[in-house]
Amino acid sequence: MRQHIAHTAVSSVVLREHRKGAGLSQEELASKIPCDRSLVAKVEAGTRVPQLPFVMRCDEVLKTGAMLARLWPKVDWYQRVDHPDWFQRRANMDARATCLRSYQALVMPGLLQSDEYAFALFSQVMDQSSARERADARLSRQQRFLDPDGPLLFVVLDESSLRNVVGNASVMHAQCAHLLAVSDHPNIRVQVAPAELPLIRPDTSMSLITLPDGHRWVYSESLDQGHFTDDPTVYEQHAQTYDVLRADALSARESAALIGDFMKGYACNEWPAQRGNVGQEQLQWAERRQLPGSRLPDGGVGQEQPQRSQRRRLPRSRPRIYFRHHYRRTR
Repeated sequence: MRQHIAHTAVSSVVLREHRKGAGLSQEELASKIPCDRSLVAKVEAGTRVPQLPFVMRCDEVLKTGAMLARLWPKVDWYQRVDHPDWFQRRANMDARATCLRSYQALVMPGLLQSDEYAFALFSQVMDQSSARERADARLSRQQRFLDPDGPLLFVVLDESSLRNVVGNASVMHAQCAHLLAVSDHPNIRVQVAPAELPLIRPDTSMSLITLPDGHRWVYSESLDQGHFTDDPTVYEQHAQTYDVLRADALSARESAALIGDFMKGYACNEWPAQRGNVGQEQLQWAERRQLPGSRLPDGGVGQEQPQRSQRRRLPRSRPRIYFRHHYRRTR
C-alpha cells in the first residue's frame, strides 16, 4: 500500500524552503506562477490543497527538479471528507476502479475539475462553507487517478463543457490549464468531441467503470440520484457507443491543441495575476458564452442536461480564440 505523508509537511516545509532557497518572497513567487499571494501563503500554511498545475509551475520557477510534483501524489491531502449519501457508492467505486471511461457534456467531469472550478460550480447552489466541503470531497476522488501509477482514466469531453462558463473567465482559464496538466499523465487521456463533427454521442453523460475483479458497471446521473447497471447487454451497448465516439473524436494531441486555444480565448490576451481579477471585456465575453441547462455531475445538483436533440441546437458561435482548424477532417 502506498505510504502517505501529512500534507502540512509538504506544503509548509518543502515549498517554503525551496522558495526561500530561491531568494523569493511569497509575493514574488506568486507573480511568477501567476496567482494571488494568499494562495502561496495558504499552501505553505497547510490550509489550502495545491492543484497540480500550481505544483508543476512551482517546480519550474524554483528549479526543484520536479520534486514537488513527485511528492504531490504521495500526500494524503483529503483525510476526512463526506460525500452525499446517494453518491457514496460511486465514490467507493472510484476508490477501487482499475479503469474508468467517461463521456461528459456541458460541464467538466468531477475527476478532472480544478479546485476553483469545483468550488465555483457548487457555489452556484449553496453557501461558501458547504461549497468548500463539497469541492474538497470531489477533489479527494481525483488523487489516485493523478498518480502516474494510478488506474486508467479515459475521458471524452463534449465541446460544450469547454464553452460553458463556470464562475468566470479566470476560473475557466485555470480549468483549461488543469486539463492540459493532467493530460500529460501516462494513465490519463483526454479527447474532445467538437461541435462541428457529426459524431454519435451518448444521450447523457456517463461512466464505464471496471473493478479489480473484472466486474463492469455503467453509471449515469439524474438530479441528486445515481444510476448503476451491470447488465452485460446494456454495458456492451454503451461501451460500443463510447468506443466509436472516442475513435472518431479528436486525438489526444489535437484535443490538447484545442483546449490550449480555449485557454488563450479565456485569457483574452491578458491573464489576470489574481484570481477573480477579470476585466469588463472578459466578463461580457464570459456571460455571452454561458449555456442553458447546465447541471452538476458527480455528486452535484442542478438542472438536468438537455436531451441529444437539444444539445444539437446549442449555439455554435465560438469564444474569441485562435483556431487553427486542426480538427476539420475528411471522413
